[in-house]
Amino acid sequence: MKLSRVLVANRGEIALRIVRALHDLGIRSVAIYSEVDRLSRHVRYADEAWPVGPAEAAESYLNVGRILDVAAACGADAIHPGYGFLAENADFAEACEAAGLTFIGPSPEAIRLLGDKHAARALARAANVPVVPGTAPLEAPEDAAELARGVGYPLAVKAMAGGGGRGIRFVEREEDLARAVALARREALAAFGDGRLYFEAQLRNVRHVEVQIIADTFGNVIPLGERECSIQRRHQKIIEESPSVAVGPELRRSLNRAAVRIARAAGYRSAGTVEFLLAEDGAFHFIEVNARLQVEHPVTEMTTGVDLVRDQILVAGGEELPYGEGDLLTRGWAIECRIVAEDPHNGFLPSVGRVVFSREPAGPGVRVESALHDGLEVTPHYDSLLAKVTAWGPDRESARARMLRALREFRVVGVATNIPYLREILELPAFVEGRLDTDFLDRHRIESRETEDAPREAAAIAALLAFAEGRAGNGAPPARASARSAWRRQAMGRWPRSI
Repeated sequence: MKLSRVLVANRGEIALRIVRALHDLGIRSVAIYSEVDRLSRHVRYADEAWPVGPAEAAESYLNVGRILDVAAACGADAIHPGYGFLAENADFAEACEAAGLTFIGPSPEAIRLLGDKHAARALARAANVPVVPGTAPLEAPEDAAELARGVGYPLAVKAMAGGGGRGIRFVEREEDLARAVALARREALAAFGDGRLYFEAQLRNVRHVEVQIIADTFGNVIPLGERECSIQRRHQKIIEESPSVAVGPELRRSLNRAAVRIARAAGYRSAGTVEFLLAEDGAFHFIEVNARLQVEHPVTEMTTGVDLVRDQILVAGGEELPYGEGDLLTRGWAIECRIVAEDPHNGFLPSVGRVVFSREPAGPGVRVESALHDGLEVTPHYDSLLAKVTAWGPDRESARARMLRALREFRVVGVATNIPYLREILELPAFVEGRLDTDFLDRHRIESRETEDAPREAAAIAALLAFAEGRAGNGAPPARASARSAWRRQAMGRWPRSI
């Protein structure tokens, strides 16, 4: 089945990444956008773009009915959900199929199975893969203390439908359990619409290591090696790399085989990630499967040479993967940093406002996937991710040095970012030596310092903001207004106003 027109049900850098893959394949791309995203890069790069509602995600990027209406009106034959929003929503995947659309991702049945942590853990055990010791689902809050004694302290309270580090609370003592349960339940309901919880043992001195897989409908399930994702802040990954310094050839084979067994047991197709906790002695335990593309997929692409988004699209179109596990030869090392709109000098509070100037790094071995453009309005409505920088080198130290160079080149004026914080992590002796675990950032407290460029950059920000607001004293109209007018003239020439 040849796909001819694909709607991208997402925004930001991942939507642009998908648009580019579609163009590589000669497939027409359709973007959707909320009111605040009408000038976004993914909208400008797509072949056509359609509005889906106001800024609030529930009324736009999570509005299933509206998205399906757009797909019907534009004549799309498939939908790619990216990651986040509706990517792991089995009901959405089912609705796409009912509307005659190809969902570029796993089947609704696989999403539903793997999205239930209790069911996924049972599947892993049946596939002879060790899991983190845990409990059955918590039926009622008053049962929490008794259930927790089954795994002991410290423990993790986790959402059954969780993901992305949300719906998790760590508990050291029984007297803190009730509050942790209440907080985790509230967060899980807000994030997933499902407040069910269970408890897991909290393993110490472990790494977070995941295996990228891709599977087609011809029975091929191919592992593409591991990623090290232990550098996390508040359970959110911020630096990832491939391969892991802790994984040698024998352990890699064991992890790959475990990931493949789980994928086969779930009847999985498309790209996905099987996640593990890895102990110092090489013992590993299954955590979960992310039934979607991951934010950190570029590090795998840069070390294996595959194009995961392209392959997702081909698999959804009914094609067989053009390579087998034995055809893949990994090369070198890749490190990715997530650039987010947070202020490391002010308790990592979200930073909103207008990006008046941005300069992305370039040069050998550097890849940037970004939603940034001058004039971008960073709002509180969506995730704070602005860009991802991936650096490749023949070895880990070369990749690390190249990443530092890239971060020094990166400039964002108008909103605060975590770039200074990332640079300091990369220069910590423990990071340089590869001594990582999931408690790394708790143990290595970083008091992020202003960079030596801060006074000069502060002056530049003031000047650019003054110019952007038309206060430069020359009577010119505000830059933002003129830019928007120019884009509006172009937009009205090729984008439909409504459906």
